[in-house]
Amino acid sequence: MESMVPLNIAVLTISDTRTEETDRSGQALVERLTKAGHVLAEKRIVPDDVYQIRAVVAGWIADPAVQVVITTGGTGFTGRDSTPEAISVLLDKRIEGFGEHFRRLSGDEIGSSTIQSRCLGGLANATVVFCLPGSKGACRTGWDGILAEQLDSRHKPCNFANLVIPGRGQHG
Repeated sequence: MESMVPLNIAVLTISDTRTEETDRSGQALVERLTKAGHVLAEKRIVPDDVYQIRAVVAGWIADPAVQVVITTGGTGFTGRDSTPEAISVLLDKRIEGFGEHFRRLSGDEIGSSTIQSRCLGGLANATVVFCLPGSKGACRTGWDGILAEQLDSRHKPCNFANLVIPGRGQHG
């Protein structure tokens, strides 16, 4: 049986108020990705500021050691929510189905409120980037319902892991 190839994953929490001690969403992602056998490349917290978000994510996209970036927070409609605006300009390709599938899964949990989620996914410089809402529940839904499989190199017929693993191509 083929073994899972661990990926180097960076986690960014976007919040004006959270600290390492109060960042339950970022911590939930770190716990899930390490339990799945992946490696935490780095974890940071930045305020809801387009340019600070963009600077951190652009640095990770440019770093060949980082294969995946997952952000949490800043995807809603309040005045300072700006993650999609910060990240979308960095993407070479968007994963349209990511937001659609996330909202479908999330609808079972929070009903029509899921339409306010502007989560997105994409590919930039051989790095996959996923932007999740800021709640711990949304991070759980995104990881358990989508990312756990899609970041597992053994998942068939296709997955995002094989896009970022050197020497592998996407099949299917």
